[in-house]
Amino acid sequence: MNIKNPKLSSDRQKKIISLVLVYWKRLALAALCMIVVAGANGAMAFLVKPVMDDIFISKNREMLLLIPGAAVLVFFLKGIGSYGSEYLMNHIGETIIRIFRNSLYEKITDLPIAFIHKEKTGVLMSRITNDVNIVKGMVSNAVINVFRDFFTVIAFLFVIFYRDWRLALGAFIVLPLAFYPIVLFGRRVRKFSTGSQETMADLNSFLHETFTGSKIIKIFNLEALEKKRFQEKTGALFRLEMKKITANALSSPIMEFLGGLGIAFIIWFGGMRVITGTSTPGTFFSFLTAVMMLYDPVKRLSRLNNTIQEGAAAAARIFDVLEEESSILERENPEILSGRALDVEFDHVGFAYHPGEAPALEDIHLKVAPGEVLALVGMSGGGKTSLVNLVPRLYDVTQGAVRIAGKNVKDLSLKSLRDHISIVTQEPILFNETVRDNIRYGRMAATDQEIEDAARAAFAHDFILSFPKGYDTVIGELGSRLSGGEKQRICIARALLKDAPILILDEATSALDSQAERLVQKALENLMKGRTTFVIAHRLSTIDYASRIILLKEGSIREQGTHDDLMALKGEYFKLQTLQSVKGNEE
Repeated sequence: MNIKNPKLSSDRQKKIISLVLVYWKRLALAALCMIVVAGANGAMAFLVKPVMDDIFISKNREMLLLIPGAAVLVFFLKGIGSYGSEYLMNHIGETIIRIFRNSLYEKITDLPIAFIHKEKTGVLMSRITNDVNIVKGMVSNAVINVFRDFFTVIAFLFVIFYRDWRLALGAFIVLPLAFYPIVLFGRRVRKFSTGSQETMADLNSFLHETFTGSKIIKIFNLEALEKKRFQEKTGALFRLEMKKITANALSSPIMEFLGGLGIAFIIWFGGMRVITGTSTPGTFFSFLTAVMMLYDPVKRLSRLNNTIQEGAAAAARIFDVLEEESSILERENPEILSGRALDVEFDHVGFAYHPGEAPALEDIHLKVAPGEVLALVGMSGGGKTSLVNLVPRLYDVTQGAVRIAGKNVKDLSLKSLRDHISIVTQEPILFNETVRDNIRYGRMAATDQEIEDAARAAFAHDFILSFPKGYDTVIGELGSRLSGGEKQRICIARALLKDAPILILDEATSALDSQAERLVQKALENLMKGRTTFVIAHRLSTIDYASRIILLKEGSIREQGTHDDLMALKGEYFKLQTLQSVKGNEE
């Protein structure tokens, strides 16, 4: 596996910092709480000298009363400061994570279909869930501990130099060595963390695909194969996680050893000063306590650096999505599409999904009059769906122009353009909501009566009423509780409710049985009256009513005309009709 080692660029760092600084008041209060915690830690080490010298050596009774009281006050202040800093920083962290999640979802929703098709669903889900959670650890927990430990180190340094500056200088010979593992292991953790995040995203994508395709897996008896593939992916994730754990686990013992060298030196050098009378036992033990407590936050900084490196890698992946540029751009002051009688023109249109690839459409010149029903036929891969996808700007042309009512679709606002277009796709797209909500998706302001009227027109009303809760029945993920025909009729009801002047039917009746197809076909014929309609069909028997038929092959228009005209040509359309008639007779 090729593991990248992404770095969070300065611009991206500034964006995160600017998000944090919006809450500067809470940040300042949290910093104040951390200073209180650091001061309390330093005070604990500071109190060791009067405990040793004044109580145990000098046996001062007044200090026996004062020092325990001071210790209680120190621990009380430390508790208040810890709670305040923890609450405030986590509030800031959770707020920023919510902003990241919302921004990611909004960005992914706004990006064109091409981006969604390019990325795996599980990978995009991992960005919003897994990666954002890792950033949360960096923004809240790590930042809390970094600031708290930084202030604590300052407090301990004050105690150390105040008690014995000569001994402090000796201790600092070893202390800088303790920071080396922070840098070394931090780099390795970031590298392996990036790999594990990418592997986790791939695992999410694999789970989404296998759960969605569980029926195929079972029918083809491929459970063993999918189990093996899953084990391979978890094995790769395990190896990366163990490398990260190894780097994390090694950093602490190495720092412990380096810290032990420093402590050994201090005991030897400080002990000599006490023996020679140049220092007191209280001063020495206060100094030693401060040094031992100083190494602890330095050691924690190593682990915190690893957390920050993981967060930086996750943040880089998040910004990769947030900074993705859309290929479907809107003019600064777009025109607003209006009216009901709308013609659609393809002016020498060429289209390719990716630069350098063979074009999916080539020199399409076609004008569809208002109210005309245009049928698109041809073998799979001929360019039928690609052509209709250009009308609502799900993709943009690479050559020529698509015009509606004489206006280039690129000059129109996306909202007004898509408000005038309704679609029923080959695969019914439904949501895990009620039947009523799924139909209302066509027009959110529709009344319950309008929803029922649309359902009746789509011949869905009767089977909806047969459900225990009628229109309030939740239909499951992707409409899993409905049959194929029922799902398609709800999608048709949704299109009927939208009542758009341009209609796209992409194999809209392919999932229906013969009886349901006849009923829905009548509803569609009524719906198509007065609307500019594109009908994609493989079953040619369903398009006899079309005003005109276009036969697409290899991205070009090969034949066009009425059914009778094309049959008389005895060309490609005639061959398709003959082939389907033979198959129909065999069945």
